[in-house]
Amino acid sequence: FRLRQINNGVFVRLNKATINMLRIAEPYITWGYPNLKSVRELVYKRGFAKVNGQRVPITSNTIVEEKLGKGNIICVEDLIHEIFTVGDKFKYASNFLWPFKLNNPTGGWRKKTIHYVDGGDFGNREDKINELLRRMV
Repeated sequence: FRLRQINNGVFVRLNKATINMLRIAEPYITWGYPNLKSVRELVYKRGFAKVNGQRVPITSNTIVEEKLGKGNIICVEDLIHEIFTVGDKFKYASNFLWPFKLNNPTGGWRKKTIHYVDGGDFGNREDKINELLRRMV
């Protein structure tokens, strides 16, 4: 999944294979379904592009157009739309973005060794991931 450090985040297409991978790594990760506002906030505040193996800040649409123009993604808003809707070019859009480096959530982790369903922090949060992202961005 490209998650090499603590408090990193990536976008993943949710299908049977990725759900099984998430279940294996479940004690160490939390996941959910972000809304458009969260996706936009992550890309604009913490978004970095992967250009020739280098981590480059997304400062303008030209970087996006150079790398993803052939996939009909010509600006940052197109990139956000592609990720949010999980479109045909989702894989290229997601791999174009460097993993997001997030802060610890304000207020800290509650019980990170207990599953979210039982009042802890790891596992599937579904729509509640947006609240966590607000605290981490």
